Amino acid sequence: MFLPLALLIAVLASCRHDRVISLESLLFEMTNREQLPYYPEPFYITRQFSSYDRATVSPAEPGWFANWDRSMFIREEHNNGRKEYIMMDAEGPGAIVRFWMTFAGRGAGEGILRVYFDNEEEPTIEGPAFDVLSRGELTGSPLSCPVSPETQFERRGHNLYLPLPYASHVKVSYESENMVDAGAKSGGEAVYYNINYRTYEEGTAVETFTMEALNQISPTVQKINEKLDGRDFDEYLKNIQTREIILNWTIEPGQSMEQEISGTKAIRHILLQLEADDLNQALRSTVLEIEFDGHRTVWCPVGDFFGTGYQVRPVDTWYTRVSEDGLMRSLWIMPFRKKAVVRFHNTADQAVSIKECKLAVSGWKWNRRSMHFGATWHQYTDLYTGEQKTNEGGGNPFDLNYSHLKGKGVYAGDVLTVFNTSYAWWGEGDEKIYIDGEDFPSHIGTGTEDYYGYAWCRPEVFNEPFIAQPDGSGNFWPGYTVNMRFRSLDALPFTSQLRFDMEMWHWVSTRINFAPATFFYLKPGGEILPEPDIDGAREKVALTRQDIISPWIINGAIEGENLTEIYRSSGSISFQWSDRFGWSGDQQIWWREVDPGDELHLGFYSPEAGHREIVAALTTAPDYGVFEIRINDAAPLRFNAWNPEGVRVKELGMGNHNLREGLNQVKIKMLQTGPGQKKGMFGIDILRFN
Repeated sequence: MFLPLALLIAVLASCRHDRVISLESLLFEMTNREQLPYYPEPFYITRQFSSYDRATVSPAEPGWFANWDRSMFIREEHNNGRKEYIMMDAEGPGAIVRFWMTFAGRGAGEGILRVYFDNEEEPTIEGPAFDVLSRGELTGSPLSCPVSPETQFERRGHNLYLPLPYASHVKVSYESENMVDAGAKSGGEAVYYNINYRTYEEGTAVETFTMEALNQISPTVQKINEKLDGRDFDEYLKNIQTREIILNWTIEPGQSMEQEISGTKAIRHILLQLEADDLNQALRSTVLEIEFDGHRTVWCPVGDFFGTGYQVRPVDTWYTRVSEDGLMRSLWIMPFRKKAVVRFHNTADQAVSIKECKLAVSGWKWNRRSMHFGATWHQYTDLYTGEQKTNEGGGNPFDLNYSHLKGKGVYAGDVLTVFNTSYAWWGEGDEKIYIDGEDFPSHIGTGTEDYYGYAWCRPEVFNEPFIAQPDGSGNFWPGYTVNMRFRSLDALPFTSQLRFDMEMWHWVSTRINFAPATFFYLKPGGEILPEPDIDGAREKVALTRQDIISPWIINGAIEGENLTEIYRSSGSISFQWSDRFGWSGDQQIWWREVDPGDELHLGFYSPEAGHREIVAALTTAPDYGVFEIRINDAAPLRFNAWNPEGVRVKELGMGNHNLREGLNQVKIKMLQTGPGQKKGMFGIDILRFN
């Protein structure tokens, strides 16, 4: 029997909406590893409400990089005698799938968070924001995950991954008596938020969230929390019949090795451990490339692919795991219809041994919704960060591209590896995600750390199912940072293209390495940009500040901010920027909170030994002190940096010195504070060598 075409289309369309979206179905979808490789049905679009600075209107307008990303709401409402600040207002059918907040100021986080469903006058969810998001009013960990557990509670990012579905409408509000103005520019409570939500295609049946439904399925919620907490790596693989392909290769410099897999299958699990004289370099310079059905969709250094970057750090997320001994595992599901080719490229000048590699492969049901897995990587090497920034967007911040995909697909997450060279926060920038050719991004956030689920640039380590910071030591100081965010319910489907930009918004002028890896699924025939960054993979990895910022004398001088720290007995060191004091390059190296007797040793490198006359440009100010300064082991010179008249640069002739080839030192010791000062300061603008 054949149905008329019109009737057949109607029947098929109705079938698309047979499944009811509910809290329970969304929880199962969240933990179903085999859901993501299929293009979503029923289709949904993921968008975001946030407290981004509303001065951000257009790249052609001055506010495009404005940074008052707090206490910005849609509107105010007066309900039953109370003032509520509206954070989100959206038509359904849909579901909130990720909720992040942090706070600052008087009464921070103590305000009342309310969620109204389907235009009801009374909220279904109501309570202090900290209680709703982080203290178990709705669910336990890790569906509720305030991070990092090592961070002071009020300084954490407060994440809620419990899905909140709604049939027709949702509204979210915050009530606080401590709100003063938008952006909290005049004080008062600062409220930062990002809410990711799905909007399903019209006709999708959605069962609205209720507290009764949550209580009824509490055993299910507990099981989901346990499954997420345990990550389900081994349990998942036990339930699937896989064939292990074992690889054991030594790859010479510039060489590649490959393994072909035929049939309609999926790579379910990759286990890998490298061995090399320089393992850090090998993690970056050894590249994983995978070609599915004749199309290369994966090109990524192995360390970045597994989430550890180029230094081994313990990682434990839903998709990747890295142990302290460098054993790396991935549970991204990678289906193909006819053939896959797995290649490892050694782009470095050292041999690399694949000490252990296992590919777990099994059958796969390929259909019209099936997609290929993809991963890209590139590095912005020796990246100039612009000048000192202002919250109005001054100082020349700019947008960097993470990824640009064309065709149909789903964006599934990213790993960011950074080497910071300054004593200042590097990640004030907001994500800007454009889906299907949007003129204005439907995802624009409040800061890089907020996008990755934590807050306030905190350096403490955390590993949660979908967000992690295995190393944050480069957040406030020169050093290494790895951030990652993987997506499940908050994945980003697109029908024609997706572009992901991140603002480069470093507080100071410096140079850093900034390397994003992105993960996605793409229907056959899609296009992936940018091209593989072979030069970036070959680049020598940065392990110390001087790997990026040269501490060598160049053209007879070295800037104070280019000196490298060798020893500091106390106090804090940073790089200070201002265009008001006449500093060379508008910066100086700044030693603060100094007590009499404290010492600071800074280093610079000379290309040759020789006799040189040295002139130091030093800062004087009312809150500076009296110091002695010497080169290497020469006799010290006394310098009075106290200046009651204001900030001035003063030159100090230090005489002639025999410089060593290679490392030389500037040794500073505080003798006394300025009049009336409990602590002292010291600043070097530039050293000149004649």
